[in-house]
Amino acid sequence: MRNTKKSIHPKAQAKFRQALALHEKGQLSQAQALYYAALELDALHAESIHHLGIIALQSNDISLAIEMIERSLNLVPDNPAALNNLGMALEDSQQAESALKAYDHALSLDPGNTDANINRGNVLQTLQRWEQALSCYENLIARMPNNSDAYNNRGNVLRALMRHDQAIKSFEKAISLRPDFAQAWNNRAIALKDLKKFDEALKSCDRAIQLNPGYAEAYSNRGLVLKELGQFELALKNIDQAIKLKPNYAQAFGNRGGIFQELKKYELAYKDYDHAISLNPDIPALHGKRIHMQMHMCEWIEFNNRLRDISTGIECGYAMADPFTMLGVTDSPELQKKSAEIAIRNDYPFNPVLGQISTERNHPKIRIGYFSADFRNHPVSYLMAELFEKHDKSMFEMFAFNVGKPTIDPMQQRVAKAVDQFIESGHQSDIEIAQYARSLNLDIAVDLGGFTVNNRPGVFAFRAAPVQIGYIGYLGTMGTSYYDYIIADRTLIPPEDRTWYAEKILYLNSYQANDSQRKISGKRFTRAELNLPSSGFVFCCFNNNYKFTPATFESWMRILQSVPGSVLYLYAEQEAAQLNLRKEACLLGVEPERLIFGSSLPREEYLARYKSVDLFLDTLPYNAGTTASDALWAGLPVLTCSGQSLASRMAASLLNAIELPELITNTYSQYEALAIRLATDTSFYQKIKEKLQRNIPTTALFDSESFCKDIEKAYMEVCASQRCVQ
Repeated sequence: MRNTKKSIHPKAQAKFRQALALHEKGQLSQAQALYYAALELDALHAESIHHLGIIALQSNDISLAIEMIERSLNLVPDNPAALNNLGMALEDSQQAESALKAYDHALSLDPGNTDANINRGNVLQTLQRWEQALSCYENLIARMPNNSDAYNNRGNVLRALMRHDQAIKSFEKAISLRPDFAQAWNNRAIALKDLKKFDEALKSCDRAIQLNPGYAEAYSNRGLVLKELGQFELALKNIDQAIKLKPNYAQAFGNRGGIFQELKKYELAYKDYDHAISLNPDIPALHGKRIHMQMHMCEWIEFNNRLRDISTGIECGYAMADPFTMLGVTDSPELQKKSAEIAIRNDYPFNPVLGQISTERNHPKIRIGYFSADFRNHPVSYLMAELFEKHDKSMFEMFAFNVGKPTIDPMQQRVAKAVDQFIESGHQSDIEIAQYARSLNLDIAVDLGGFTVNNRPGVFAFRAAPVQIGYIGYLGTMGTSYYDYIIADRTLIPPEDRTWYAEKILYLNSYQANDSQRKISGKRFTRAELNLPSSGFVFCCFNNNYKFTPATFESWMRILQSVPGSVLYLYAEQEAAQLNLRKEACLLGVEPERLIFGSSLPREEYLARYKSVDLFLDTLPYNAGTTASDALWAGLPVLTCSGQSLASRMAASLLNAIELPELITNTYSQYEALAIRLATDTSFYQKIKEKLQRNIPTTALFDSESFCKDIEKAYMEVCASQRCVQ
């Protein structure tokens, strides 16, 4: 260690001062040369070494920055400024824990060091230690009540803690101290967007841009607000401007990809996500978004490697993919639970701000709130509509909260007519919806969406009712105990698998609500009308393309190869998916023309089409749900391969409910063997088909009356056992 009492070489010190003056003017290369000149005169000149590290940090040469600053600290270990800069370099190199230690050391030497205090709070945010970060900023504000940066950063933490109103006040305090604080205006806009105050958010973005016309982040966030308003073209223009201002801005490419995804322009979304990852592979969520686009397009390049990386990241606690994406790529209940836990921790942590919720009932009927963004022509409503109609109105009072965009179509009208109150709440923030639900004194809140698109788990984080239940829209655990129950049957979640679910299991005799009133068109399609060959066995799968995995498709191709003259009838909304699937078929030795793609049809005709094909082939790991019950209702046998997760046991649950367990397999080899037998053994196939036809009116799957009584009994039991919860 250098003896700090030793006199410093006067010429070296002179060179250092010259360098520092140039450095402060931003003339980095000239300053760097003079710092090195100082070291030639005095190789142990700690401040020159330290400032070379600062230049390396400013030049984004992080490894050199760490090396130089650590060298300076070996010479002068009690330099708080160098420790602060070391912390910044370590943070930039993804060494957050080491950065925190550097900041703590700096503050032990100089507790009032503003930069180190701010940076310590920032790294605590990176580590998602929100309460510690909040305490850090509160302490700094107590010492320096006019520090605008502290208020701005405190606002970011409060937003992460879902305390949006307080976050906005903190940003506004920062702005009052520094009216030209563009970053605080931008952050205020983000918090306002979270509260669905889109017009105010736009004004805040505009102010940030007015103060800093080159502010790429503000343009990108303005684009996100416009996306929420449905102004997609204008949203894209704003994000394009962000990219023009900052060509290496990875998050802007990711945000643009999200708009293309919502517009179902999956190829463009994929390109943006892929490019964003090339710019910054350390934004975890982009990896899941990219693979989900691949699934939509059936473009499986690097699929297994990318899935392995995503799985490893999730195991390490990173939000590599949203939980819904994980349902389609793995049947590991452990990974699915971990993914859900990460999503809850990052986006929907439990928030006690509304206080304790009482379980006292002063109303005679059990009040149930059903929450969904899918009260419209959507599979969730197709399944749930008759349950709403059959609920015992003398025992239950029902409220449907539409947390998505207002829609008027036949299913929305049917649902609205069936419930006591249909509440449009998509324009409200999560806390506002939860507050209104509490004002209605709900006994049970049922989330029909979970982690699916446009649904609102955040409402449940504030606790909308004493009992909160997840059901039907999202086929997996929500990863948190503030969902008290998940509805299942013993096929979906065998008792020995309870460990993979954060909720208590509310078992029904059969899982899926169904609509016994669904109408099938009397139209009888000819094979020619469906572009099918005049002869040969017709396999089909009308599941969404994101449920197709390489392993499932390879299994299908082996089946086609074993059944001469057979074809596979699919639905693919994107031309890219059709082209990719035919390309994959060719690579696997199957003539591409044996894949035939059906078009979208009105619902009654879509159901009738099932009568013109021979066997529904299910997907793994994300089984058919509504499509499987549609096929069975139309009299079409469904063959499934059951996995380990809830989503991979859905079709098995349906087949058990309709008493056709012989169509459930557990391995791809079993699945393929049974598909081939059904296609080639006419007598066996006919027996299965006849049994299905007999069972449709007599078994549990389509017995809406019995299902309604079963779920009502479960509701009454949980109400009877409920206690006051926080």
